[in-house]
Amino acid sequence: MSSFHDNTSGKSDDIDKKDVHDLTPLEDGDTAHIGVKTVEATHKVYNKYSNLGLAAYIYSLDGSTTYTYLSYATSEFKGHSLISPIQVAQSIIIAVGKPIVAKIADVRSRGTAYIFVLIFYIVGYIVIASAQSVQSVAGGIILYAIGYTGLQLLTQIIIADITTLKWRGFVSAMISMPFIINAFVGSNISAAVIEGAGWRWGYGMFAILIPVSLFPLIVTLLWAENKARKMGIVQVANEKEAAPQQGLLQRLLTTASQLDIPGLLLIGTSVALVLLPLTLSQTAKGGWNNASIIAMLVVGGVLIPVFVLYDFKVAKYPVIARRFVFNRGVAFAALIGALDFVSFYLTFTYLYSFVVVVKPWSLVNVTYFIQTQTVALTVFGISAGLAMRFIRRYKVGLLNQPVKKFISTTTIQVLLIVGLAIRLLGVGLMIHSRGANGSDAELVWTQLLQGIGGGFAAVASQVGAQASVPHSDVAMVTATVLLVTEIGGAIGSAVAGAIWTNLMPGKLAKYLPFVSDEDRTELFGSIVNALAYPRGSPIREGVIQAYDDVMKVMTIAATVVAVFPLILALFMPNWYLGDNQNAVENVDLKGERVQNPTNVDPERQ
Repeated sequence: MSSFHDNTSGKSDDIDKKDVHDLTPLEDGDTAHIGVKTVEATHKVYNKYSNLGLAAYIYSLDGSTTYTYLSYATSEFKGHSLISPIQVAQSIIIAVGKPIVAKIADVRSRGTAYIFVLIFYIVGYIVIASAQSVQSVAGGIILYAIGYTGLQLLTQIIIADITTLKWRGFVSAMISMPFIINAFVGSNISAAVIEGAGWRWGYGMFAILIPVSLFPLIVTLLWAENKARKMGIVQVANEKEAAPQQGLLQRLLTTASQLDIPGLLLIGTSVALVLLPLTLSQTAKGGWNNASIIAMLVVGGVLIPVFVLYDFKVAKYPVIARRFVFNRGVAFAALIGALDFVSFYLTFTYLYSFVVVVKPWSLVNVTYFIQTQTVALTVFGISAGLAMRFIRRYKVGLLNQPVKKFISTTTIQVLLIVGLAIRLLGVGLMIHSRGANGSDAELVWTQLLQGIGGGFAAVASQVGAQASVPHSDVAMVTATVLLVTEIGGAIGSAVAGAIWTNLMPGKLAKYLPFVSDEDRTELFGSIVNALAYPRGSPIREGVIQAYDDVMKVMTIAATVVAVFPLILALFMPNWYLGDNQNAVENVDLKGERVQNPTNVDPERQ
């Protein structure tokens, strides 16, 4: 892949001494973290990140294949109903892991953060591939989730580092282009793995592929960072941040403070204790009367305000800084993402299992279908990013612009609103067209519409949040928005799991009264058992009716939730997307002040 940002200065690797001394803090007392200054210095030394494309491809191949294996891994251990709690735990780790990775990228370097990510990726997949119980599968997925979320986040951080606002949406969407290819390649790979080598090899092969694909990028980043240090660029940039020599314990405490480990533990624990009972109540002894279930809910509820007070009043480097909470661009982007993910995971958590059982499709075609939304999201995300490149303005007001100008100038806020409206339509159509009651074409269109709308919305909201803060905050804002978004995903998975585990046994009893309790338990715990009965048989048709009734409840809930992001989109702030790194500082990608008319909103001149 070619460079995302061309060296417009026309210089080679020889750095002008003026560049070194210009890397001073933007304002007195307002210095960036070491990682931020390092990446600005690195951009002077080496601004081509061609290896990012390989990392993006392997991330895409992972995301396009491994999710299909979970149904079979849990079914092998008679724990198919545990998909939801596993995904809740995974979403929480993905959410909490983002600020950790972002902090490492900020206080150390981008290259160091990639090494951290790689270790968890490899260990996690080895644990899953060698698992002998569903608990081991869950443990491996939690470890792997740190690596997966870190790779996703670092890719977006690097893009924010090396692109100006007007190009960021397009490049951010383009990096997802491998999902289009892997929707087909990955579908065939996952189907072949399930039918051949088995789900263990499907997970295990990434323990080899991930390090091979990330190695070139890590080496490139570490080389450029080291060269910047040798040239004295980073030291000059960070001379005010140089800390005195500290002992090991003091360094550990300082690192824990910078990473806000207490805050992350509080938010992760509180969310887990509130959500997991929703998915475990049906299988726990005594259900909602179980003392452990009640205790989890109470403790989780208490820890939420404790986290807020700690992060606002105590934490020196809070995971969710107060300035982010009261930044409209950041707060609304996070809420839009969270509510959108609640809606998405309400329908998606059990969608693969649902379609496998309900539709007479081959495994390849089922996987093609599951990838439909991802492909549409990628294609229309790229389209939205390209439109943003030429529209430039984040929002055009209806009241202060002539109607003709408004119609002729599509805006980013319009992309966000239209995208969320289309996504709402796609979710709503699933109420009728979810599977058993709809044709194949109807079901596919529900996913296409959600992908089209999601592509518009995701790019617009993320760029809006990143434009709202200075470069020193970009990594943490990206992590914060994605953290809140992933918590929304955890909520969606938890509610889906609660609906599934509480309704499915009763529905199976309703439609399969002639089947023993033991056999119904087997059907509830494994899709493999359900697939053992041919289409048209009384048992298979009864399972289909039970699945259909439960999915209807999920789609109705998802449709109601999808209304709220659309309302919030009306209140996103107004930014002009120019040649700056962000919309609140007049600095370029090297961290230097610039005076360029193309950076100024022409409506404010």
